[in-house]
Amino acid sequence: MATPPSARARATVNDVALAAGVSRQTVSNALMHPERVRPQTLQRVHTEIERLGYTPSTAASSLRQQRAGAVGMELTGQGADTLSDALAPFLVSLTICAPRHECHIVTFGSDGGGPVLEQYREMWRSRLVDAFVLMDTHHDDPRPAWLTGHGIPFASFGRVWDDPSFTAWADVDGRAGTDAAVEHLVSRGYGPIGFLGWPAGSLVGDERRQGWADATARHDRSHATLQATTEQRFPDAVAAAGPLVERVGRGGAVVCASDMLALAVHEVLLTRGMTPGRDVGIVGFDGSQSARAHGLTSIAQPYRAIADELLTQVHDQLTTGRAHSTGSMLTPTLVAGSSSQP
Repeated sequence: MATPPSARARATVNDVALAAGVSRQTVSNALMHPERVRPQTLQRVHTEIERLGYTPSTAASSLRQQRAGAVGMELTGQGADTLSDALAPFLVSLTICAPRHECHIVTFGSDGGGPVLEQYREMWRSRLVDAFVLMDTHHDDPRPAWLTGHGIPFASFGRVWDDPSFTAWADVDGRAGTDAAVEHLVSRGYGPIGFLGWPAGSLVGDERRQGWADATARHDRSHATLQATTEQRFPDAVAAAGPLVERVGRGGAVVCASDMLALAVHEVLLTRGMTPGRDVGIVGFDGSQSARAHGLTSIAQPYRAIADELLTQVHDQLTTGRAHSTGSMLTPTLVAGSSSQP
């Protein structure tokens, strides 16, 4: 019987063939087409595979299927200023989930601040990826229509707003998230509850604002002056948060469209000698590391579940040629911190 390869060397198909006394083709048939191998030989091959710890090459399998075994993910569409809040944990989740879906993640981008179709074209033409996962979709986003028109499989974190018929998406129910934030603050005894969000027209932001509006109206706390808008930039957010904090007053609270906006409210309170939570409650959105580091209550997005769902959708498109009949809406979870502790 052949001696197993050393711990430093990975067992090869040649090692298995030599140990089992068969050809390389017989080993390949035992793995890919076991019906072609006699039972006694099949058992002997599998015994040696287990003994040697042989793992078939996914690269070789992908080559036989004419697949790259990779899913592309663009980074540029996010812009450098927002990488840390949602993209980083989502990308980590994609990377962790990918092996379960027989693929790995390949990131790409450019120096520009928006989607570049040429990058998608080159990745696809070079067979570096089999499909794509999109993020940060918006009105007039050229990527979904281009990918669909070229018959390229993809799934989207977020709905494809210009094509309601597109179903290969997973999204987070932002309205439910901010509704839950208001309910949480009411249960903690806070008074007026304001909202700091993004300018109208931000589809994700509009949904999150609507959840706050629905919940405050339900509790008879709706007031048009208790909301403010800002771009997703910290200095701008601090400037917008100041007057809003004054209108809410001590004993009130602010629900924010993102954790970065919540950090701006947090900063305003500290500079005014106020204590987040005790003087004014704060709830952010995203469940980021920054929120946890500052004790912020936040609506956490289920990134792992989103990644798993999107990769399932991509895998199903590659194997069946069809997208799921409906998209997948996931509910976020409120994670309480000291910023909502009166």
